[in-house]
Amino acid sequence: MDHGVPFETILDRLPLSPPTQLQTHILSTMKVLVFGGSKNIGYYSAERLLDSGATVYFQLRRPSAFDEDEKIQKYVKSGKAFIIQGDALKAEDVQRAFTEASADGPIDFVLFTVGGAPTFKLSKGMVLDPPDICSASMLNVLAAMPRDPVPKLILISSIGLTKTSHESLPALLKPMYGYLLQHPHEDKLAMERVIAYAAGREWKEEEPSASILPEGWQSRLPEAGFQKRTLVVRPAFLTDGKCKADKEGNAGYRASDQELGGYTVSRRDVAHFIAEQAVKDWEKYENSIINVGY
Repeated sequence: MDHGVPFETILDRLPLSPPTQLQTHILSTMKVLVFGGSKNIGYYSAERLLDSGATVYFQLRRPSAFDEDEKIQKYVKSGKAFIIQGDALKAEDVQRAFTEASADGPIDFVLFTVGGAPTFKLSKGMVLDPPDICSASMLNVLAAMPRDPVPKLILISSIGLTKTSHESLPALLKPMYGYLLQHPHEDKLAMERVIAYAAGREWKEEEPSASILPEGWQSRLPEAGFQKRTLVVRPAFLTDGKCKADKEGNAGYRASDQELGGYTVSRRDVAHFIAEQAVKDWEKYENSIINVGY
């Protein structure tokens, strides 16, 4: 054994062990409500959780999105997957999702992967319609979230949002993040501002523009610190590559509360982190911000 390698690193390089009997039982009784799970990270995470035995509720604007999905339909027919029609931008739809998902017992996890389909404008880079899709949807989720018990919340953000995070980016990525992704990142930064309030964390960045996060937004929520059971996941630039962790275990990517300075990570590997690490080892990640990349 190389005694110069930290013990935690050695553990991460080991193959994934089969779940214990206790883990299997916990997963089989777990209930997850997903916002933004029709594709990408939300979908891949939900797929892994369903395969592990969890029950997953999807709120979808278009319930027909899964009509031809044989795997999800298999879980719908077996009573492990449920589809709730609704739009996360509509407060009443979000409230209904929580009501239906918690009808027969508490929700264990809320997975928030809402995102828009940006369009390119030469003068502005990528723009969203609406420009506050993430932050406005998150406000709706936090306002409707049950208080007793409070579900654990995992949300997808991005690297490069804050000054420190932007400075750690590889030099080749800084222009892209500063110009091309400026407007989508303003929305995600506003979302993180809302989460910092909910989790009771000090906010050290500039306040988001009122055009993204309107003044008085705090009035929609309880007192600061009411939702400390949160995990903010900041992936590197996302790709549609294969899941390296399926072959390499947790060593297939890096996950840290420190800046990584990496280039990319596949959506499937981010989903692996969520389903195989964050959910299964929640106490390690609760109330933190974790960067994920290669």
